[in-house]
Amino acid sequence: MSTAKKFAGQTAIYGVSTIASRVLSFFLTPLYTRAYGTASYGVLTTMYSWSSILNAVMAFGMETTFFRYLNKYPDNKAKVYNNAFATILFITVLFLLLTVPFMNNIAGFIKVGKHSTQQDFERFAIYFVAILVIDAWSVIPFARLRAEGKPGRYAIIKTINVMIYIALNLIFILGLPLWTAHHLAGTTWIQTWFVKGWVGYVFLSNLFSSAITLFLLLPEFAKVRFKLDWKMLAEMFAYSWPVLIANISFIINENLDKLLLGKLLPPATSARDVGIYGACAKISLFLSIFIQAFRLGAEPFFFSHAKHKNAGQTYAKIMDYFVITVCVIFIGLITNIEILKVFVKGSDARQTALFWTGLPVVPPLVFGYVSLGIYMNLSVWYKLSDQTKYGLYISGVGAILTIILNVVFIPTYSYMASAWASFAAYAAMMVLSYIWGQKNYPIPYNLKKNLGYIISSIIIVYLSFYVFKRNIFAGDALLLLYILAAFYLEWKDFKAILTRK
Repeated sequence: MSTAKKFAGQTAIYGVSTIASRVLSFFLTPLYTRAYGTASYGVLTTMYSWSSILNAVMAFGMETTFFRYLNKYPDNKAKVYNNAFATILFITVLFLLLTVPFMNNIAGFIKVGKHSTQQDFERFAIYFVAILVIDAWSVIPFARLRAEGKPGRYAIIKTINVMIYIALNLIFILGLPLWTAHHLAGTTWIQTWFVKGWVGYVFLSNLFSSAITLFLLLPEFAKVRFKLDWKMLAEMFAYSWPVLIANISFIINENLDKLLLGKLLPPATSARDVGIYGACAKISLFLSIFIQAFRLGAEPFFFSHAKHKNAGQTYAKIMDYFVITVCVIFIGLITNIEILKVFVKGSDARQTALFWTGLPVVPPLVFGYVSLGIYMNLSVWYKLSDQTKYGLYISGVGAILTIILNVVFIPTYSYMASAWASFAAYAAMMVLSYIWGQKNYPIPYNLKKNLGYIISSIIIVYLSFYVFKRNIFAGDALLLLYILAAFYLEWKDFKAILTRK
């Protein structure tokens, strides 16, 4: 099997499970927007933004470190596994000690808007502390499944997690209200504890599904031995902490805007605007899903292929097709936004109109993901050369841009400032990674061709969204022309890959 086919196969296997689970979760968005409205959806967005930031802290960059050290010490895989898991276990214990005694203070700090009470936020904080700890414990066992080439088991567990989460959401949001409305058996008991429209049920569903995932990973936990190699652990820590800072910086770029919206806007409108922004940002999820699927397949592949003499050419070729793919998705999402916006509807015409006022955030957000995906592809150079400090520098620049641009412009431009700040941060990270990568670990990327695809996709999106006023026929005609042009220009290479054995 050719290298390209092998890479595509690995990405497809992990990608199918990732895409399936994320798409299923995406279909909960209209359920939430109809059930909760803009303000409560703002609470949901805020809690998951905090969760994303803290998830990066809890994982401590150990997933990337785990793959790197499996490749570096192929005869000591058990020690690498033990060291990685023990590190995360220590961090979660420390996290519990620093949070559990201070739940009241934490709830007051994270509270947004006036829709939910202080008591509500205390309960939300408890749920999320438990979710964060359980999910952190699952990181290395899931990485082990990927490293051992067990995509089937990986996909099954991920799918079960999502299906349980969705089922519980449907029960709490639709099932129980319908049950009690018809006074079916057990209604009296249900009414003693069930509160219709309480957003906390979403978080409870997440907690239960995470607990089930932990149970399903017990065979992987049983392989942990707390016999640590302290010398290797010190090396792994030195490698991982810059990755941690880089990951935190990335998560800040991804989520801090929503938190700052809640803090910098007036209390009367903050939760509403966070909800509008968070809901419309979900449309960009499809490109985010592809990038996540790519990363799941790419990271182990890049490390395992690093010693091949043609590794640089392989990475460059992967970049070529990655750029084309993300640009096609970018164009497709924007040209079909009039269809996709139906997933962001409120409980009535007024709520729907409120949600749709945020649609202009979608083009800059999606192109931000294009830049992020290219940056993730480019980041192979500092991971393979053990220069993870550059990941820290690059992500740090992105985080600083995110903070400054949001703080300066949110009071005036609200969530539009956040969308353009996200675009600016990811674009800057992409450019910096390319420049430093070519100086420290040169890879022969086809810069002119890739820039051609990127710039032409931006022009098409501008025409579709602003000139043709989101007309789906004009937009999709431009999308079709783009795809045909890409096939024409890349046909020889594409045909060679298909016929290579």
